[in-house]
Amino acid sequence: MKLLPFEKPLEILYKELERRKRNGEDTLHLEELIEKQMEEIYKKLTPFDTVLVARHPDRPQPQDYINALLTDFTEFHGDRVSEDDPALIAGFGFFKGMPVFAMGTRKGHNIHERLKYHSGMLSPSGFRKAARLVETVSHSFKVPIISFVDTPGAMVSPQSEMSGQVEAIYKSLSALLNANVPVISVITGEGGGLGAIGISTGDRILMLTYSYFAVVSPEAGSAILFKNTEAKSRVASQLHLTARELLSLNVIDGIIEEPLGGAQRFKNAVIKSVGDALQSELETLLKEPVTELKKRRLEKYESMGVFTK
Repeated sequence: MKLLPFEKPLEILYKELERRKRNGEDTLHLEELIEKQMEEIYKKLTPFDTVLVARHPDRPQPQDYINALLTDFTEFHGDRVSEDDPALIAGFGFFKGMPVFAMGTRKGHNIHERLKYHSGMLSPSGFRKAARLVETVSHSFKVPIISFVDTPGAMVSPQSEMSGQVEAIYKSLSALLNANVPVISVITGEGGGLGAIGISTGDRILMLTYSYFAVVSPEAGSAILFKNTEAKSRVASQLHLTARELLSLNVIDGIIEEPLGGAQRFKNAVIKSVGDALQSELETLLKEPVTELKKRRLEKYESMGVFTK
């Protein structure tokens, strides 16, 4: 597994662990030492360190959660205007026997997939596809909506701007805000800018411990303010982008705890925790009448954040 810059002290220990396993030697004491060192490292994570964990290439991606948690999943394609954006996976399936609509950003697990899916950055056709399907689900199928988010942001290019990127994001936001069914979003890794906001608006926003959610990435924020990326750590601290900070600001509704070391080391356990959290939230939301559900959703966004004069 790729070690992040702040995990380098573990490199020698992991190499020794591999050697002992190859030679059939006892590893119990060494594994305990690694766990203790891991705890010390992760207790001191800075906000930018959290961003690096959220970006780890081995973390489960939205499609992994959909494949693991849903059965009989059928994907739908196209925005009925121009084309299909492969960076957005969306369709119907069964979650613990319950019919649901699920969507999520595709990043890709290798360089070829990342190029194909633009590293999870949605184009206007992706947001229009989301809006179209959310409206269909809301008015015709009336099943809960689950959105898995892991994106550095919306696609930025002359072509996406000429194709109406901002309008497409608005349509997706509007469809989610006005949905007649429960909407739950889970930030599994990166929650960058309008790309994340455009498909995460809902009744509940949950974040994994080592994910982040911000209006802009630390590097982009640094480039905008200082014309370089050298201040990325400082900007990350000022953005209040970690799950615990955002929970205290009432921007999100809950945190799904990851084991020390992150979801990249405990994929099955974290996927199960996400499933348990979704089941708990759905049991609560499905009891609410539609009018009350929509009213609470709007009130949630109107009162979001902490303001000082």
